[in-house]
Amino acid sequence: MIGIAKGENKNAFVSFVSSFLEEMKTKRDARRVIHSIKVGMALVLVSLLYLLNPLFKQVGENAMWAIMTVVVVFEFYTGATLGKGINRGIGTVLGGGLGCLAAILADSIGGIGNHITVGFSVFIFGAGATYCRTIPRIRRRYDYGAMIFILTFNLVVVSGIRAEKVVELARDRLATIGMGFAICMFISLFIFPIWASDELHYSMASRFNKFSTSIQGCLDEYFTMTSEKENKQETTGSDCIQACKAILNSKSNDEALANFAKWEPWHGKFGINYPWSKYLEIGEYLRELGAQILSLQQCIQSPKQPTSMQRQTMKETCEILGISIGFILKELGESMKKMDRCQAKTLLSPNLQSLKLQFTPQCSPSKIGGILTPDENLAIASFSFLLMQIVERVEILTQKVEELGELADFSTTKFECKV
Repeated sequence: MIGIAKGENKNAFVSFVSSFLEEMKTKRDARRVIHSIKVGMALVLVSLLYLLNPLFKQVGENAMWAIMTVVVVFEFYTGATLGKGINRGIGTVLGGGLGCLAAILADSIGGIGNHITVGFSVFIFGAGATYCRTIPRIRRRYDYGAMIFILTFNLVVVSGIRAEKVVELARDRLATIGMGFAICMFISLFIFPIWASDELHYSMASRFNKFSTSIQGCLDEYFTMTSEKENKQETTGSDCIQACKAILNSKSNDEALANFAKWEPWHGKFGINYPWSKYLEIGEYLRELGAQILSLQQCIQSPKQPTSMQRQTMKETCEILGISIGFILKELGESMKKMDRCQAKTLLSPNLQSLKLQFTPQCSPSKIGGILTPDENLAIASFSFLLMQIVERVEILTQKVEELGELADFSTTKFECKV
């Protein structure tokens, strides 16, 4: 039995090592490992406050606040670590300072007034800070700081010790929190930094290629469906369609990345006051485009669509339109990725406009051969309407990407749109 257990443990260890090495092959999983190592390094450094006697004599038991700061503040992205650390510092300073003032005032009053002053100050500042946490603009960037303010203020003001000890306690805790934050920032900034701005920028640019592939895949499926396939039940979407669904649920992640990016210092091409809000705006239009692509996919899978032979009459027009849409999306994604300005609005949109004008009369139900049922007429009209909606959304995206290039000062020398 013992031998069997040892064999199982050995197999489990080998399985763990092999899965770990497999994960390291991808960039994302490698970053997770790097982040874990960085957190371990920070914990080792901050633990020296306990392990080394000269340091422990200086900070004493307050060293636990430095360790807590590393555990709580160190995040995956550098911007998240910086934002959380600054929030913690501001919340601690304000909470500790106001708590000291309230404690000194209560101590000077004395008697029953001491308790009344403490209770009144706790109510006022606690209620005020909690109300601030409900304001969307403050909640997005300073929610953690408001929470730390409430915690620190209450710990200081109700500590029940003499005023001079309150000041000393607040000072020592602030010093150890500062040590923990300094260690976090040094490791996060200078040892393989993981930037939220890079993540948001490249993930947003990659969505254009995914949508380009998805649209062309939908049109190919529409014109290659056989009668046998039409009689089957609806199947699950392809990988590209699954990517569209994932992008539809990306809003909260995009907002978090944009918030983290605003805290990050100047690095690479991302300067101070970079227009991250424009990325969120583009992301919103991309999600709308993704919803329309999914609607188009559901439409073409409907059993009420005309036969494959009837659909062949509008195949050429739809293929040209699909290729044009895919080409524009790829150009926009490439220009955004390389941060090189593309005059898509003036060079590409007119082409799309002319194709749209050709598409409407040629792909109407009256142009399709044979007699169509009312359901088939409605299916063709729905298909044409959704395709035109996609074209309009792409036109808006060309405008938004061009606006981003102007705000972010994209280069105009390296990238040229190919018409």
